[in-house]
Formats: sequence, C-alpha cells, structure tokens
Amino acid sequence: MISCIVIDDEPLALKQMAAYIDKTPFLSMMGQFESAIRAIDFFQENEVDLMFVDINMPDLNGMDFVKSLKNPPSVIFTTAYSEYAIEGFRVDAIDYLLKPIGYPDFLKAAERAKSRINPKIAEKTQIDSNEKFLFIKSDYKMLRINLADIKYIESMREYLRIHIENQPPAMTLMSMKKMEEYLPKEIFMRVHRSFIVNLNKITTIERSRIVFDKDVYIPVSEQYKLNFQKYLDDNFLV
Repeated sequence: MISCIVIDDEPLALKQMAAYIDKTPFLSMMGQFESAIRAIDFFQENEVDLMFVDINMPDLNGMDFVKSLKNPPSVIFTTAYSEYAIEGFRVDAIDYLLKPIGYPDFLKAAERAKSRINPKIAEKTQIDSNEKFLFIKSDYKMLRINLADIKYIESMREYLRIHIENQPPAMTLMSMKKMEEYLPKEIFMRVHRSFIVNLNKITTIERSRIVFDKDVYIPVSEQYKLNFQKYLDDNFLV
C-alpha cells in the first residue's frame, strides 16, 4: 500500500483528490492539508511515499515547498496552469495533472507512481486475506467477505465482480491473476480467463459448463480443462 497526502488550498479540489485516493486500492490516505505550511508540521513526525501537491497556493507554493524538503517523497503536482509542467519535471515529479482532474488521468499518474516508488509496494496488498475471509476495497469502503460465501469471481477488464451468496455482487479494482494468487487453491479454481469458481459451490455441470443459480453458465475453457477434470476425477464416486 502506498501512503500519501494531498495539499491543496481549494476545499473542493482537496475533497475530490481525497475521494480519488479512497477509490484507488493501492493508495492509503495519511492526511490532507489546505496549505503547504500545515504539511511541514506533518513531515516533522511522519513519512509518506507519495504526495499530491497543488502548485498555486498562497504563502508557500507547492513547487517551493517540495524544494524546501530535505528528503521529499515522490510527488505528483496538480494545478490549473500548464506553464508549470517543465519546472515540475525539473524537481523529478512523477507526473503533472492539469485541473480539472478526471479519475482516469489520476489513476494513470498513480499507477506510474506505484511502478516508480517500489516494485514491492506495487505488488503489495490491494487485498488482505486469510483462510476464512478477505477484505477488499470496493467504491469507498473496505468490505469483509467470507470465503465460504463466494460463489464465483468474474473478470470485468480492470475490475473484478465477486458474486456472493445472498448478497449483491461486490466490485473491486484488481487483476484476476492477483486475486487467484490470494485465494486458497484447495477451495478456488480458475476455469476460464474470466472466471474463478468456488469448488464447494458447484452442484451441477452441464456440457463443460458449471451451472450456478439455474441460469448462470460458466464455461470451462481448454486452457483450464485438465485441472478441472482432475478435480472431478478425484471426487467422482464410481
């Protein structure tokens, strides 16, 4: 998880950036400040991996603030004025976001920061789990999901949709591969590039398709058919 702060003298911009951080699974908000001077006090006792800093602020602008720090964290500048871009890169800024900032641009910059700050952080927990449950970040909340309640997981490009027994599906920003690594392999199996199933929830198989809820048919693709067939053979009563 990448720890970060936001510095912006505009309350609405500060609120928007905080919401974007909360929405992004690999970012963790450590503080938000309406002036760079207030952030100086924070740095006397705290460290963060990344900061989003507005350039145009009264008293102490963002560029001068970054230059004043002896060991500054990685920085992404935000501003309404494009002429600061070159100067921003001179202080080794990871990126430069021009207001108004949309979430797709924010996410691209955050991904760039993730890659640069630390490869280990880049692969670190978007999800916390143990043998009984996991926590995922969904929208603006952390959700606890019992593994026994998961029926199957469906890939939706960058997102995963987790289908849960007697609950609405939960969406989270995560790769299928990363989710597969976290789930216990004795319970969950990937049967298709777009599906992971809970083996304990399978009751009907029809023509190489797993049937859930009578009207949901999950295909078993050729790539995963051998593993799935072995599971069936090991549990088939002759």
